[in-house]
Amino acid sequence: MNTHYRTFYLIVLLNALVGCSNLQIQPTNKIDTNNPCWQQTIKHYGTTQTLMTRALDKKVADYQSLVEQSLAERAQMITVAQRLKDSLNQEKPLSGYDLDILNRGMVAYLKRREKLYEMAEAYECWLGLSEESFKAFNVEPISKENQLKGIMLSLSAALILYDNYMLAISIFEQDDKLRRFLNERDSGYGIGQNELAHITQSYNSVSKRKRLKTALKFYEAQMPKLSNSLENDARFNYLKMLISQSPSYNMTQSDSAFSVIDRKLKFMAALTSDTLHQLTADGVNLFSQFFGNSIGLIETRKGKLYDRPEVLDFVMGKLKPGDILLEKTPFRLTDQFIPGHWGHAAIWIGTEAELKELGIWHHPLVKQYHSQIKKGHGVVEALRSGVQISTLSHFINIDDLAILRNSKLDNRTVLADRILLALRQVGKEYDFNFDVETTDKIVCSELIYVVYTSITWPTDKTLGRFTISPDNVASKALEGGPLKLIAFFHDGKFVGYQQLELMSKLMAGEN
Repeated sequence: MNTHYRTFYLIVLLNALVGCSNLQIQPTNKIDTNNPCWQQTIKHYGTTQTLMTRALDKKVADYQSLVEQSLAERAQMITVAQRLKDSLNQEKPLSGYDLDILNRGMVAYLKRREKLYEMAEAYECWLGLSEESFKAFNVEPISKENQLKGIMLSLSAALILYDNYMLAISIFEQDDKLRRFLNERDSGYGIGQNELAHITQSYNSVSKRKRLKTALKFYEAQMPKLSNSLENDARFNYLKMLISQSPSYNMTQSDSAFSVIDRKLKFMAALTSDTLHQLTADGVNLFSQFFGNSIGLIETRKGKLYDRPEVLDFVMGKLKPGDILLEKTPFRLTDQFIPGHWGHAAIWIGTEAELKELGIWHHPLVKQYHSQIKKGHGVVEALRSGVQISTLSHFINIDDLAILRNSKLDNRTVLADRILLALRQVGKEYDFNFDVETTDKIVCSELIYVVYTSITWPTDKTLGRFTISPDNVASKALEGGPLKLIAFFHDGKFVGYQQLELMSKLMAGEN
């Protein structure tokens, strides 16, 4: 199988998803009590609208962790697939390490895929329901808003499944050797025969596409009617962004830049093999223009501080080792479910010169990162892919920025220890459970929590776990806290006066 097959999969998906306007969704009184969707509705959502709203919002909150893990695994799959394809193109054999990575990746993918399927089917029965269908079970009819959110949850899960295949799994499918290996049974990993073939068959299922079309039709019909009443609903906004950033969804939209790919692919049947190969290459280039990240989500725009040399120079002039960086990126998915104004936190460890001044440049731990630091990597941050050291220019693709400094940290030796502690977190996995009481995995705000141990940080208890948000970190710069606000940008503009007052208002939800 060659690269033309990957293009074929794109054609299949596009032809299946476009043209949804002919579908009609009719209200129905029929309820299949054996349907898992209805069983879940009756069992877990109570009999009143209040109980249903509460249960649905909790479901979306739980779902966010599943989405984040799936997106992280997608990025890993793409990286592994490209590395293995490069190796095979050089006629190198798959190593034992490669085989283990492939098997472990398949196990993780199948596990996550099963959970996504559960979510994709969880609210499908809410399509086209009438009030009588709920009253038959003494359940208060679901509100239009909750119905839309439920359908959006299932729709977004289905789109993630399509995107995962299109962006990652198809890379393995198109390579003969990788495809054969992933279709082999391996009892040691609990992998059955022809698993990859079953995934491909499901992706190409006509019946599944028809169900997806129905959900898309409902979503596009209800959004204009209900968006205003849900504009302040954080769960709704999260699901809306998740759908809008899906490549599969965007290729069905006539006003999307991805429709350019759609229009070209529709004429492939008339092209020669050589032209098709070139068009495939053009298609990959088109994709790279719109994916602003390694996980294949569409980046709708850049941050308002991005690619502004004067801002970068100003920030570099203000930063000192150990400073805490807070940022807000309202156009990114993660910003939608992080509570409060700030969406991310990181630590600036300093430049080569600054680390030499602190006397730790030749420390064994710092030596591991000499090459990165010399290239400008100085921001330690926890991302989906794990804790890493980024460049400031990469980090500053944001709208809002705050630089906080621990005013109590005036001892050079203690500061050096904090920098080393920050570097000890590099390489750790991302904490998708957001639990501050675990240190083997780290989320962005937890990085601050575990490094600045002398500060008593505020935490929140969510789903039985103690969590810390970027706003919790920022709160220590207010009302005489140990952190000092050094510089503040809001909505792409430098805030030169009443900085704390504005930041406090933003954190309180006052615009």
